[in-house]
Amino acid sequence: MANDGGLSKFQRRMRAIPKDVREGVKPTLIKQANEMAQTMRSFAPVESGDLRDSIEVTGPGEATPAYSQPGGSMMVGSNQAAVTVGNSDVRYAHLVEYGHGNGFNGSTVPAHPFFWPAVRLHQKKASQAIKRAITRSIKKSKT
Repeated sequence: MANDGGLSKFQRRMRAIPKDVREGVKPTLIKQANEMAQTMRSFAPVESGDLRDSIEVTGPGEATPAYSQPGGSMMVGSNQAAVTVGNSDVRYAHLVEYGHGNGFNGSTVPAHPFFWPAVRLHQKKASQAIKRAITRSIKKSKT
């Protein structure tokens, strides 16, 4: 058998997690994603508000919006929540986040980061909250 880097072992472990434990964690996943999205909205540079309004939270087992960043439309896993920005009308989120050199007359448009600073700001708190929710769900499952 070819070496899959431990993927099959990980997949077996994920399948072994009881369904009620996965369901118990979903509210925390969505709550933390919503808090992160709210910070992104407050960091987003506002001209028309289209970029800010395109920030969305996608819950477990749902599809992200088409043309969203990062990655476009995809299915979110059963133990995940995703925060995306962009839609069919707003396809320039990456240009705002990182800046670009295609301004008028060859000028450079500076970066206005809003996505990754919010992720970095919330990452530790979200991780801790999700771990606590997993622990609570496991304890409930055992009773």
